[in-house]
Amino acid sequence: MSTAAAPTIDAHRVGKVYVGKTPVKALVDINLEVRQGEFVALLGPSGCGKSTLLNLIAGFEPVSDGELRVAGAPVARPGPDRGVVFQDAALFPWLTVWQNVIFGPKTQGVPCAEYEPRAREMIQLTGLADFTHHLPVQLSGGMRQRVGIARVLTMGSKVLLMDEPFGALDAQTRLTMQELLLSVWQRLCTTIIFVTHDIDEAVFLADTIYVMSARPGSIASRIEVPLARPRTLEDTTSAEFNALKRDILHQIRH
Repeated sequence: MSTAAAPTIDAHRVGKVYVGKTPVKALVDINLEVRQGEFVALLGPSGCGKSTLLNLIAGFEPVSDGELRVAGAPVARPGPDRGVVFQDAALFPWLTVWQNVIFGPKTQGVPCAEYEPRAREMIQLTGLADFTHHLPVQLSGGMRQRVGIARVLTMGSKVLLMDEPFGALDAQTRLTMQELLLSVWQRLCTTIIFVTHDIDEAVFLADTIYVMSARPGSIASRIEVPLARPRTLEDTTSAEFNALKRDILHQIRH
């Protein structure tokens, strides 16, 4: 990855204040750069503003201070260039897997000849080919998240914003989904910002980890993960992995 390339996402001294009877500072002086195709993890304790920062990048909320740009343009509103995957896949329960995946481009009037081939590719890539006619109630939690990921990717989003998407899954399913996500990312080279409070997950997935401080949230440190790609779950037992994990745990505790 060229260090000379312009950042896909650029935050400069970004702050967020929730105005009310007692104003609440959620974020202060956030500076980060995310480059095309980079996998970035936002890591920190609960309540530190990780999800708030993701919402700002998504355009769900305006910044209070500073500058936030995506592809060189100020973030003013949500857009199809930024797809969001939440902890709850939020599927339409009355629609099949296929209907959920194509819902976005179909309702936006995109010709089916454009979105159907991509939808089939994303369904295949996320391991859903045998479940296209299933309803969400017939799927496990991990399978529903696969649908959520396939739905966002079918929109053609260049940036994937993920807010603890595997947090509600059991340990084994979570590991499977982590491996799946890495496989999808390596295939598509999508830019990903992944919110988590799990250190193992951040180290296993990310190129770069931004460790956030307790509220008001700020960037405490930026860590480049030295582990080679591609990664497997066996890497999580290596001395290098565990040394980095201990270092990050120490930073978060302090």
